[in-house]
Amino acid sequence: MMDADKALELVKSGATLLLLDVPQYTLIGIDTQVFSVGPAFKGIKMIPPGVHFVFYSSSTRDGKEFSPITGFFIDAGYSQVVVRMWDQQEERLIKVPEEEEERYRQAVRSFEFDKHLGPYDLSLYADWKRLSNYITKSTIERLEPIGGEITVTYEHGMLKNTCKSAMERVLDEQLRNSKFSSPAEKHPKRGCYYTPIPRIIKRKGIESEQLTSLNLDKTELLETLLVKDYGGSEESLLGELQFAFIAFLMGQSLEAFMQWKSLVSLLLGCTEANHSSCQSTVCKLEELNA
Repeated sequence: MMDADKALELVKSGATLLLLDVPQYTLIGIDTQVFSVGPAFKGIKMIPPGVHFVFYSSSTRDGKEFSPITGFFIDAGYSQVVVRMWDQQEERLIKVPEEEEERYRQAVRSFEFDKHLGPYDLSLYADWKRLSNYITKSTIERLEPIGGEITVTYEHGMLKNTCKSAMERVLDEQLRNSKFSSPAEKHPKRGCYYTPIPRIIKRKGIESEQLTSLNLDKTELLETLLVKDYGGSEESLLGELQFAFIAFLMGQSLEAFMQWKSLVSLLLGCTEANHSSCQSTVCKLEELNA
């Protein structure tokens, strides 16, 4: 049992997620934790500073059916208050005007909402850090979609030119026919800005044996991508891998799953990773899976 002084210190130093007017039975999640909204719920307090993934699913009035999940990443600072309000018509969380947001921030810091805020379960924080330790603010800014919201309802049509397995084609078909699906043309570029990962290497002017070798061992492709798309930073690549995995696991994003699968296939395809950068990246992938 945490003593009162320690709890007060964590409330003051931790971030707060203030969620206003969220309907009862809505599922609200942060990182690996999920809450079912009750009549008094107005958010989450004692959130450790750093990167977090917030996600939610609206419910029918009886709490028996739920919409697809919508999520977004935040990089919370010490004592920061993040404010979102429920839009009844669109059934989603939206930002509030800056002047209004500042009033809510002051109210939170004056403990006016304290009894309506659920505490972040700090015993689960270590698990979250292992999942997200390479994700930074710059990772989020580079990859997040316009508006920041990640949801499978915007993803139909984005994956039509990608190579999918039989099961992935079934999922795509279900998404196309879902009552929640929103046509991609109505929401231009609502997907994340993931790095394109070539599935097959094509190169003119080289022998067929050499081309076959390049496709069997992806070391050279990894080296090229690290320099060209990640500024030579293996941490940036691993940050994107974690971003995609979390968006898939917690946010149920099919686009995120496809990117995670592409990155894992690339890294595991480096069978002759002699260069230190590739060796280090693959070793860190193994550590993430440990």
